Amino acid sequence: MEGASVNVEMNLHVQRRKGGFITMPFIIANEALAKLASVGLIPNMILYLIGDYRLGVVKATKIILLWLAATNFSPVFAAFLADAYLGRFLAIALGSILSFLGMTVMWLTAMSRKARPPPCSVSSEKCKSATTPQMAILLSCLALISIGGGGISCSLAFGADQLNQKAKPKNQRVLESFISWYIVCQSIAVVFALTGIVYIQDHFGWKLGFGVPAALMFFSTLFFFLISPRYVKQKPHTSLLTGFAQVLFVAYKNRNLPFPPNHSTGMYHHNKDSTLVAPTDKLRFLNKACMIKDGEEEIGSKKWSVCTIEQVEELKAMIKVIPLWSTSIMMGVSTSQTSFWLLQAKSMNRHVTSNFQIPAGSFGVFIMLAVCVTAGVYDRVIIPLASKVRGKAFTISAKRRIGIGLFFSFLDFVASAIVESIRRRKALREGYIDNPEAVLDISAMWLIPHNILNGIGEAFNAIGQSEFYCSEFPTSMSSIATSLFGLGTAVGNLVASLIVTIVDNVTSRGGKESWVSDNINRAHYDNYYWLLAIMSLVNILYYFVCSWAYGPSAEEASMKEETGNRVHHQQDPM
Repeated sequence: MEGASVNVEMNLHVQRRKGGFITMPFIIANEALAKLASVGLIPNMILYLIGDYRLGVVKATKIILLWLAATNFSPVFAAFLADAYLGRFLAIALGSILSFLGMTVMWLTAMSRKARPPPCSVSSEKCKSATTPQMAILLSCLALISIGGGGISCSLAFGADQLNQKAKPKNQRVLESFISWYIVCQSIAVVFALTGIVYIQDHFGWKLGFGVPAALMFFSTLFFFLISPRYVKQKPHTSLLTGFAQVLFVAYKNRNLPFPPNHSTGMYHHNKDSTLVAPTDKLRFLNKACMIKDGEEEIGSKKWSVCTIEQVEELKAMIKVIPLWSTSIMMGVSTSQTSFWLLQAKSMNRHVTSNFQIPAGSFGVFIMLAVCVTAGVYDRVIIPLASKVRGKAFTISAKRRIGIGLFFSFLDFVASAIVESIRRRKALREGYIDNPEAVLDISAMWLIPHNILNGIGEAFNAIGQSEFYCSEFPTSMSSIATSLFGLGTAVGNLVASLIVTIVDNVTSRGGKESWVSDNINRAHYDNYYWLLAIMSLVNILYYFVCSWAYGPSAEEASMKEETGNRVHHQQDPM
């Protein structure tokens, strides 16, 4: 007995030594270096596809948008796989290795002349385009980077495991502040990617420009594995996706069963020590999935015979939030226009001084700076100042911040349309209609206002969405809550690709110049931006309808109850 007691104490001592703050630098270094490497590939990728692979603007743009969509979709699937099968440690480990392989092969495409089409011959009338094997290698690189990024996205939840913290903080203010500063840290990594990596690509070529991200990804993987024995590695558990399927299957199987009397407490199956004794009345048809038909015998049988109240309420929370979530798709469309913004910047004067000019791919840094400043000022200036002026705690609800973000996204499209209209008219006046490579005598600094508007909109919308999902979903769905914003961005990338395809096909009919043709001076990107502005305005109206239909969120209900209690206390101090 004494020996067993000693072994238990030793095991407990080993468990205590795992995790903690000592693991944080390695997890953070893994994610930060991975973000720095992957984001650094995006801005100039269209130039690589157009110049080295001989692809047109539309085709290259669609490839990039599909790549971005896959990159934003992968965290959702990675969250399911990590929770149900792999565990977060293995998901991050595999993700890091796959990302490193993808970036290494991408670097090799720049190093090997055979991996790309041959240089254009001066005597030939037409350049050779990329062959099928060459395109297959390129697309496999992008796929590996996307899949790997999904696994690395589990780092946030994995870091919480090391500190033994729940993914959903109880204090709403702590949650709000945490998400704000988390986004700030992510934005700082992106800023370095959009400046340092882009500068290397512009001035030293693709060999070094792709080699540096591959090296960074190698160090990212190395840092993560460096203290592997010290990590707390939670075992995988049942996937929420499986639980959702069970609820739908059992509810359909029990569709002919009559509902029990209202407020029945012993007719529904629930987890032990659960505070839920009956499901809510919303989406009532799903309640039949947790009804007990044959007493205790059925509860101990297959899971596909009866579900718990908790499973039913998790699915209800997901279904209820889908309409509001869908309003974020236009934010994804807004952030997907980087390829067109780069073409605009290349045609404008980017000089800050006579000896220095901003790389065209680095203008996105102003978006990230706007995100950092907006999130920081809101959290550390606006909220404390407003609370001091009002004499009580002040905050803007998550749903309102989502709406504010959508409004600034609309302003971003309007500003983009106006600037492009001015740029195009100047190109036509100066006779550059057939010379899209010409640099106009108009400052590229005119692009900064729309970048700032885009960053402000992204900050408000991203923080609002993340906080809203974490507040509305139960703790068991925290991994889904943290990935929903990325999912909206992914769908936005797909929608943006569809919009570009439709606009190109419709506007080029009858031999006309497409609004999004390769020749940016002949094209009508200003009309394209006005179209997106109109769609964004319609999306804002759609958001108001969805917000009204959703009703008060948990945060708003809590604030209302707190205000009511304060008023009641003031009226009746006894």
